[in-house]
Amino acid sequence: MDHVTHMINNKAWVGIAERQGEVHNPSTGEVTAMVDFATSNEIDLAVESASKAFSVWGTTSIAKRTEILFRYRELLNSRRHEVARRVSAEHGKVQNDALGEVSRGLEVVDFACGIGQLLKGEFSENVSTGVDSYSIRQPLGVVTGITPFNFPAMVPMWMFPVAIACGNTFILKPSEKDPSTSVFLAELLVEAGLPEGVFNVVHGDQVAVEALLDHPRIAAVSFVGSTAVARSIYERAAKAGKRVQALGGAKNHMVVMPDADMEVVADAAVNAGYGSAGERCMAISVIVAVGSAGELIIEKVRERVANLKVAPADDPDADMGPLITKEHRDRVAAYLDSGVDEGADLAIDGRQHKIHGDPGGYWLGPSLFDNVQPQMSLYRNEIFGPVLSMIRVTNLDEALELIGTNPYGNGAAIFTSDGSAARRFQAEVEAGMIGINLPIPVPVSYYSFGGWNQSLFGDLHIYGPDGVRFYTRAKAITARWTGITRNATLAFPTNS
Repeated sequence: MDHVTHMINNKAWVGIAERQGEVHNPSTGEVTAMVDFATSNEIDLAVESASKAFSVWGTTSIAKRTEILFRYRELLNSRRHEVARRVSAEHGKVQNDALGEVSRGLEVVDFACGIGQLLKGEFSENVSTGVDSYSIRQPLGVVTGITPFNFPAMVPMWMFPVAIACGNTFILKPSEKDPSTSVFLAELLVEAGLPEGVFNVVHGDQVAVEALLDHPRIAAVSFVGSTAVARSIYERAAKAGKRVQALGGAKNHMVVMPDADMEVVADAAVNAGYGSAGERCMAISVIVAVGSAGELIIEKVRERVANLKVAPADDPDADMGPLITKEHRDRVAAYLDSGVDEGADLAIDGRQHKIHGDPGGYWLGPSLFDNVQPQMSLYRNEIFGPVLSMIRVTNLDEALELIGTNPYGNGAAIFTSDGSAARRFQAEVEAGMIGINLPIPVPVSYYSFGGWNQSLFGDLHIYGPDGVRFYTRAKAITARWTGITRNATLAFPTNS
């Protein structure tokens, strides 16, 4: 059995853990590792290491910082299959899905390698006679990221490459359910030449999270997870005077107009609804069928689901793997009964899907409900599993109203051949990320990822230009080197 511990000051922690947690193989249910849980003592050690490192790293040249990031990028790219195998082993997602996750994380490392262009300030000469004004952006100090189980490689890479490129030092608290990937990412940073203390990894549960949120030497917190936890983290960290970006839950809608290509729609619904067993914050969870679109969608989705192979992540032919834990699997499966009890039609029952794997694994096949109503728990809650719901509406007005009254606002998509409908949708829909004829509109690294409403707590989105703004502070400078006169006056200064 493996032992996963913290990485502090570029070294594996050598202390004795007061508490540990189990790490499971979701495909078999077996315990594969024990992970140490940090107390406030380990958090203090990590913060002390990061604080000491910041005194040097924060003033290290941009050229040196990017040199290390370029080396890291090449190491990560050459060993992406190792990262993906670690993701699959502890999360359960299939290999091509895990490789896709690593690739999207790499894009943010690419973006961070261009930090020299992104940190440039502004300069205005002679704003007043002999007076110049300019701005600079400076790092915050020690920052932390608290990341979820569903993307153990990608979501941390949404945060730390930009943060350390900007001159900050970073403490990562990954999910305790699949912690090994983060340690491997840290080891690659050490191999790339990152100085001691710039990047640290601490594992744990609520105890570790609260210690990070309350620590007076941590300047900023990035979080991705459920809405309830995101709100709590935002409130607690903001009260402690920290800068916060907390990304919460989602209920992503896919509006299908009657003029859409239904073959494309069915492919998109299956790919975006059941990929990674539905454990994606940008997964499509609600199909909004406008007019006559509904009947065609049901049959075409059923045809595709029948051919999906649900199997262990190391099966090269697997389309979908297990869910992350037994408890999560049982919670998701319970919606299949409650949905029927509330009056929805269970068109595809994932419990009847053939499973090619160990019966001890946390399996649930793709499921689809039809005639779901907005008051049902199926619709109101973020299920975070392979359960799609279809709601039928008569026109685009009703579809927009439905999405607008939903408390979440992460992403939304529309499938149509009508440009005017698509243009209206992108202008009026209440969501932060919009897809037109594609179902998962995760922005590329040089834009920023973030939702609206209860899908985001804080003012700035993650990675991209907003990431640079989040991990730096602007400073405006007004300077005069010529025409200095000795003229004592109490008058308010004006420009001349």
